[in-house]
Amino acid sequence: MSGGHPSIQSISAGLLAAIVGFASSFAIVIQGLSAAGATASEATSGLMALSISMGLCAVVASLYTRIPVSIAWSTPGAALLASAGPVDGGFAAAVGAFILCAFLIILAGLIRPFGRIVAAIPSPLANAMLAGVLFGLCLAPVRAVAEYPASALTIIIVWAVAFRLFRLYAVPLAMIVTFAIAFYDSGPINLSEVPLISRPILIAPEFSLEALVSIALPLFIVTMASQNIPGVAVLRAYGYKPHSSSLFTLSGVFSLLSAPFGGHAVNLAAITAAMCAGEDAHKDPGQRYWAAAASGVAYILFGLFAGLVMALVAATPSILIEAVAGLALLTAFAFSIGEATKSAETRDSAIITFVVTASGIGFFGVSGAFWGLLAGGAFMLLTKLRSQN
Repeated sequence: MSGGHPSIQSISAGLLAAIVGFASSFAIVIQGLSAAGATASEATSGLMALSISMGLCAVVASLYTRIPVSIAWSTPGAALLASAGPVDGGFAAAVGAFILCAFLIILAGLIRPFGRIVAAIPSPLANAMLAGVLFGLCLAPVRAVAEYPASALTIIIVWAVAFRLFRLYAVPLAMIVTFAIAFYDSGPINLSEVPLISRPILIAPEFSLEALVSIALPLFIVTMASQNIPGVAVLRAYGYKPHSSSLFTLSGVFSLLSAPFGGHAVNLAAITAAMCAGEDAHKDPGQRYWAAAASGVAYILFGLFAGLVMALVAATPSILIEAVAGLALLTAFAFSIGEATKSAETRDSAIITFVVTASGIGFFGVSGAFWGLLAGGAFMLLTKLRSQN
């Protein structure tokens, strides 16, 4: 790959990717951290840590490899937190799980057999688990219509029209309309007490078996299966040859750096990766890494002003924020459930995984995502044993 200097085209493509990536999913991150027990200030710290970490990771990875390595926070992981709820020990235990998850991601990059084990998890089951995790949040727009009919329907209509005409901007536009409705109903927001630059909060972690099984392991699986591995596939689809193990390790290191401040996980991006790796970023594939680096710089800036974002969220009815998060996840849910049920041979096992996970019911303090994967895997194994007899 050639060197060179950043162009206006590359910088603008990177800024657009960062705006779309941040605006379309920050509500999901806030929902997830809050559901895991974070206070408003801890959720702000987590949002800040994630944004800065993924920005730094994108800059380091792109400038070092000279390929457009786009980094994002784990949106499916945030949805998992929202569906799993708090564990014993509160957010401190969740932070302990974030740290363990980061170590697992690092190990997946450093120890190739371990990484191959993760990749060997049956795709239908991984997708079914993800679909089950997303299902609850995808119901939020319907619940919002029941509570705030006019506001919720306005948000949904704006999202639907934008989704049809310019899909990438559908969720950001829906979020803008949501904030506009909140301003109209409650008046201007007092930002005088909101610090211009957000302050990180160092959270002392607690480690427990419950948090490991309920949060760390499912978070690791969805992050690897639905973010890191597809992220490598996107880069390869555009003709690049990334060293996947090195990128996994790097994302794990930056996840580890953000975890003590409330960040759950950062990973390779997929959608924004396509924005930075395509021709819109630069005609010369060897110059497109500047777009990913520019998006990283933008993420760092967004992270510094995370407190302002949280102030806007705090002034908006939570069900409307959840509704936008649900709209943002509909496409991911549709893809996951489609991939999970595509093969007739594994469809029943996938549906079992989906139903158990979507139920949200945990046993022995362990969330439904783990039991869903276990139940589906057991049924798949039973099916294979029967077919061999």
